[in-house]
Amino acid sequence: MTAPSLTADWVATMRDHNYHRTRARRVQTRDAAVAFVNKLGFVFFWPIKGIEYASLLHAIAGRVRDVPDAHDDPDGSRCWGWKDELLGARAWYYAKLLRRRATLVALDVLPYFYALSPNFGDYETDYLQEYEDGELTAEAKAIYEALLREGPLGTVRLRRAAYLAAESAKSRFERALVELQVGLKVLPVGVAEEGAWNYAFVYDIVARHFANLPGQARAITRHDARQTLIHRYVHNAVAVSRKQIAQMFHVLKWTPRELDGALAALQAAGAVREMAVAGMEGAQWVSVAALEGGAAPG
Repeated sequence: MTAPSLTADWVATMRDHNYHRTRARRVQTRDAAVAFVNKLGFVFFWPIKGIEYASLLHAIAGRVRDVPDAHDDPDGSRCWGWKDELLGARAWYYAKLLRRRATLVALDVLPYFYALSPNFGDYETDYLQEYEDGELTAEAKAIYEALLREGPLGTVRLRRAAYLAAESAKSRFERALVELQVGLKVLPVGVAEEGAWNYAFVYDIVARHFANLPGQARAITRHDARQTLIHRYVHNAVAVSRKQIAQMFHVLKWTPRELDGALAALQAAGAVREMAVAGMEGAQWVSVAALEGGAAPG
C-alpha cells in the first residue's frame, strides 16, 4: 500500500469492519458477542463520547448510534441481557476499567491488565500496603474488607457491611466501588433482586473469582503488558494518535516515558508505524497489519 492511499476515509471503513459497525457484521447472538470481545481483546460496553474505539452496543446495532434511553430499545436490551446472563460465568471480564467506564475484556488479555495493576502479592493482605501508602481510600478499604469477610455481596448488603449505608455516604461508596474496579480488585459477578429497582450487582474480589489470574499475570513484565495492550488498540482502531493512546489507557497511570518506550519497541518490532494519514490531524500510529492487508473491506 502506498502512502497516498492511506486516508481518513480508509481508516473509518476499516474501523467499521473491525468494530462490526456494519449491517452484515452486526453481532446477533450472545455467543457472537463473546467471540467479538475475544477477537478484539477488549471493548467498551457503551460507546464513550470523544474516545475512538469499539463498543458492544455498536457491534450489536451494526452502526454508530447513541446510547439508548428507552428500556425496550432492542439493541440496548441485548447488551444488558447478555451482560447480565454472563456475569459470573467467566466467559469474559466485565467491570468499570478503561476511562472508568464499563469495559469487556477477553480472558486471554486480562492477565496483561492485571500485570499493570497495583496487585502484586496475596489479595487478602496486599491491599493494606496500598492503604498505608495513601493509594487506597478508606471507603475502598472498607468495601474490600467487607467482601473479604463475607464473600460476594449485593450492593445493598455491601453498603451495610462496609458501614456506608447512610444516604450521605452513597456518593463516597460509588466512587470507592469504581476505584476498586479500576484497580482490578472487585468486579460484578451477578445480579441480586434488591434496592429500589429490585436490581443490583453482586460484587466479589477479582483474585478470588479468577483464582488463576495472579499467577498468569506474574510472568508478564509491565513493559510487555503495555506493548500488548497498545498493539491491540492500534490494531483494532487502525490509526490513532499518541494522545488517543494516552487517553485510552489513562487509568493505568503510565508515565510519558513508559508510553513512548512501548511505542518505540512496537515500531522496532514492525508492529506499528508512525506516519501521516491524509485527512487526520498530526502523526498517527498505524497498524502495520492493516497496511499490509491492502484495501479496506467493502
